[in-house]
Amino acid sequence: MWRHLAYGSDKCYYNYHIMIQNNSDISLKHAIDQYKRVISESRSQNTARSYSQAITKFVVLLTESNINPNTTTISSCRESWIIDFINELRDYSPATEQLYLTAVVGFYEFLASEYELELNLARVRALIRRRQRRVPLKLPQFPRENIEKLIEAVINTARFPQDDDRANLRVLRDKAFILTLADTGLRISEACSLTRGQYDRNERQAVVIIKGGRESIVRFSGRSHRAIVNYLEARASLDGSTGRALTSLPIFARHDLGSGSKTLPIKTVGARNIINHWVKYVLGASFIGTITPHSFRHYFVTIVLRGSGGNLKLAQELARHKSIAITQRYAHLTDDDLDRGYHKIFDD
Repeated sequence: MWRHLAYGSDKCYYNYHIMIQNNSDISLKHAIDQYKRVISESRSQNTARSYSQAITKFVVLLTESNINPNTTTISSCRESWIIDFINELRDYSPATEQLYLTAVVGFYEFLASEYELELNLARVRALIRRRQRRVPLKLPQFPRENIEKLIEAVINTARFPQDDDRANLRVLRDKAFILTLADTGLRISEACSLTRGQYDRNERQAVVIIKGGRESIVRFSGRSHRAIVNYLEARASLDGSTGRALTSLPIFARHDLGSGSKTLPIKTVGARNIINHWVKYVLGASFIGTITPHSFRHYFVTIVLRGSGGNLKLAQELARHKSIAITQRYAHLTDDDLDRGYHKIFDD
């Protein structure tokens, strides 16, 4: 809000500086609302929702401690509030505690950067390090055999024409989408946001914006590439009638009655519905929920590890993990390969 005023008249620019310098005029409520707005504009929908829940919990704690966010100014903000917040989160899981504390630390950092508030951020982080519970290591679990049954089923189904054009496009799309998830390790949001302009057919690559806002090159397998090309060719007349540049159109589009003749991208909810549809078709309704779009990312990492002889660095780069520690969680899934290798060497 204030930064917007800075680009107006000289008078507004002057007022901007007065308001930044006079922190006693800014309420906690106002700063919290601004922080939520910034988060909603810069983070994914799920992250923004989680951060908002964390800040709401923080506000409840302040209110119960007789600190009214409407009348209390940001100059009254104390690092010690973090201790009370940690104590308040003891009934939550360590993972939720970590997420909520990250959101509140982000708020403190926001106060320091946006309003030039003097806060001891090093002390805030030290308080958290000493008191925060460790998040237990969770080994990725996924039904590999069932995922491969889904892949086989969608490949086989796509070989035969469907009853109508929409149904045919749905099957071709589902095949391309599932093979893309399985063979690229793309996150669901990354796959849903792919456009035709991002995909280079000649190189079988796409430049995508990954988690954290970074650009990364994603490589596509031969089968996922062919599935995408076949799907887009079957969709050619639909895309050509939109009047939009082909490069702006989504790779994976909706083909329900609600989309009409428009080429609309599938959303994350629609992507989950695609997976649920094939889980129900192949495995039965009772298996819905056992395989999600993210299950294919786990599948991808383990396939890379198995195929590369446990090359963690390669798996990290291809999965676009920020830290190799994340990739190492999957190493246990290749223990059976290690067992076979050991006994081949030492047992007759």
